[in-house]
Amino acid sequence: MEPGLYVTATPIGNLADVTLRALAVLRGADIIACEDTRVTARLLARHGIDTPLAVYHEHNAARVRPVLLARLAGGGRVALVSDAGTPLISDPGYRLVREARVQGSAVFPIPGPSAVMAALSAAGLPTDRFLFGGFLPPRRAARRAALAEFVAIRATLVFFESAQRLPETLADMAAVLGSREAVVCRELTKLYEEFRRGPLTDLAVAYGAAGPPRGEVVVVLGPPEAEAVSDADIDQLLREALVRSGPSEAARDVAAATGRSRRDLYRRALALGPRG
Repeated sequence: MEPGLYVTATPIGNLADVTLRALAVLRGADIIACEDTRVTARLLARHGIDTPLAVYHEHNAARVRPVLLARLAGGGRVALVSDAGTPLISDPGYRLVREARVQGSAVFPIPGPSAVMAALSAAGLPTDRFLFGGFLPPRRAARRAALAEFVAIRATLVFFESAQRLPETLADMAAVLGSREAVVCRELTKLYEEFRRGPLTDLAVAYGAAGPPRGEVVVVLGPPEAEAVSDADIDQLLREALVRSGPSEAARDVAAATGRSRRDLYRRALALGPRG
């Protein structure tokens, strides 16, 4: 292994999910910086790895980070791992990466399990455009204010949430974001993994009645429902597009913007004429 900082992860749930490359990094590092030595130690013991551990989390980062940076500056090999999936997502590790790069140390990403990607891949909601919103504020007023920032974003949204706050958070999501598809993903990759799908309003009612579930939760929300576009609006869009291009290109552009059939729009563009 070359000297540098190796950013990798412990599995989300199943210890067998760790990659062969990650194991090689953990075995070859001079030291492993981790959030909780108890979690990482179980993984190391399972695979017979005896690399020394150092605790690195948001509460001691200011004190430990200079020590790790000094080791890197001296040509050391440091592995940075998180307790549950790919690090630096809702995680203070990015400061170590940033300062390592500033001082000229090499940084190597070692892909591993990710709760965000696991939830997206199994939710069955659009994945061509998505936004990770992290954890929402714990208090209702602040949470609703934060959710208001996502109202107009036409993308699938992914949030982490405490199981205890899930019912009230879903209620706030339904109130602020309105009707849209949603999936509550619980205990990803673990024994009691569960996906509950449905309209956001229905999930809010269901969890409001049942109370908080157990375990770790990821909430995935589909993009807002497309607003109905009238035929008059379609004609106006086509006229504007026909000023710039021919009927085929105009139909393509308006289809992309509205979701209407490109073939139907092409016929409509021909009827409108080259100048609309």
